[in-house]
Amino acid sequence: MTTESHHDGPEGWLKQLPFPPVTKSHVLNCSYHSWHPKYRTITPKARLVPLPAAFLAYLREDGIVLPPEETDNPEWSDADSGIFSGADNDADGDDDANYDPSTHWRDTHEAIEQVIEELGGKVAPKLNWSAPKDATWIAATNSMECRTPNDIYLLLKSSDFVTHDLQHAFDDTEGETAADTQTTATIPYHLVLRKWITLNPAVEFRCFVRNRKLIAICQRDLNYFEFLFQMQDKLRQTIEEFFDKHIRDTFPDSNFTFDVYIPPPHDRVWVMDFNPWAQRTDPLLFSWFELLTLPEPEESDHSAESNNADIEAGSVSASEEEEDDDIIEVFQPEFRLVHRDDPEAYGFTTPQYSAHKLPKDVVDASIGGEGNLREFALQWKEAQKLAEQQRADDSGDD
Repeated sequence: MTTESHHDGPEGWLKQLPFPPVTKSHVLNCSYHSWHPKYRTITPKARLVPLPAAFLAYLREDGIVLPPEETDNPEWSDADSGIFSGADNDADGDDDANYDPSTHWRDTHEAIEQVIEELGGKVAPKLNWSAPKDATWIAATNSMECRTPNDIYLLLKSSDFVTHDLQHAFDDTEGETAADTQTTATIPYHLVLRKWITLNPAVEFRCFVRNRKLIAICQRDLNYFEFLFQMQDKLRQTIEEFFDKHIRDTFPDSNFTFDVYIPPPHDRVWVMDFNPWAQRTDPLLFSWFELLTLPEPEESDHSAESNNADIEAGSVSASEEEEDDDIIEVFQPEFRLVHRDDPEAYGFTTPQYSAHKLPKDVVDASIGGEGNLREFALQWKEAQKLAEQQRADDSGDD
C-alpha cells in the first residue's frame, strides 16, 4: 500500500501559502514614483523622468539600437555584437546611417542628458520597481554606473528585470478597487536616475512589515560579514526607530517590505525601495511561511514607553515579587545575519544573477519544480540520443 508523501513540517502540509490577496494597488504603492515624493528626504538623491509611450515601445523592441552620439566612431563597432548605434551603419545607405531611435522621444533623451549632468555626471538607473542589476555584465564598467544616456539604454534593454516591469508588473494580482482596473499599458512608467554612490552591500537590509509591525530584518547581501555581529543590536534599534518615526503610519499598505541602507557611522538610515507582501518578493534569509507565521508585537508594545512615563515617581509595587510579575518583555523583530558556516556565506563563489545567463528553458524548468525539471531532463536526454544517432548516420554515409 502506498501513501501520499508530505514534506516535513507545517509548510509541507499546505497546498498554498496563506498570503492575503495581492492587488494592483499594492503593486502600484511600491512603485518608485508613488512613494518617492513622500520619502524624498530620507532617500538617496534621485530624479524621475516620465516615460512616453514611444520610449516604452523602444524598450520593448527586439534588438539593441542606440541613438548616435557625437563620439561615435564606426571603426569601433563590433559587427557581431548585435549592438549598434546610428553611426555604425554607413554601409547600409544614408537612411540607415542617419537612423536615430530617439527621434520620437527626443525630449526624453534630452531630459535624461540634463539629469545626468545635474547629478554630477554619473547615475544609477531603474524603472518603477526594478533596477537592471542582471544586465551589468554588458556594461563597460560591469556595474550600474552610467555616464551617458546610451549607457542607460543598453542596461535597460538588456535586463530581464526591466522586461518584467514592462510586461508582467501585475502578474498574480487580484482586483478590488477602481485602481485595480489598470493594465501595464496604463501604468505611469518613470525612469529613476539616482546619483551614483558606491554602496557597501554589507549594510543593506530588508525589513518585513506585517499589520504595520516590523517583525523581521535580514541582510540583503548573502555573504558573511563578521563586523555585523558586533553591531547587530545597534542596527536593529536604529532600524526600529527609523520605522516607527518615518514608515509605520505613513505607507499606505499594512503589509509590505522595505529595504534600507545604513552607511558609516551607522546612525542614519536611507530607505532604498519598497516591495509588496507577496511571493514575488525575495524573503532572502527567511521563508515566506516563517514570515507569515512569526509572532508579532501586541498593540501595547508600541505604547510601553508612554505608559511607563505616566507612572508617578512615588508609585511602587507592594513587593519585589509583584514588580517582577509586572515586567513586560519588549518585542524585538527577528534579525538574521549570514553566519560563517551558513551555505549562504559562500554565495560569492556564484556570480550574482547567474540564472539570467542560463538558457531560458533551463530557468523556466527550475521554477516549475521537480516535475518540470524531470520532464526537461528526459527531453534533453532524448535530444542527446537523437543527436548521437544523427552523427552516427552521418559517419556511416561517409
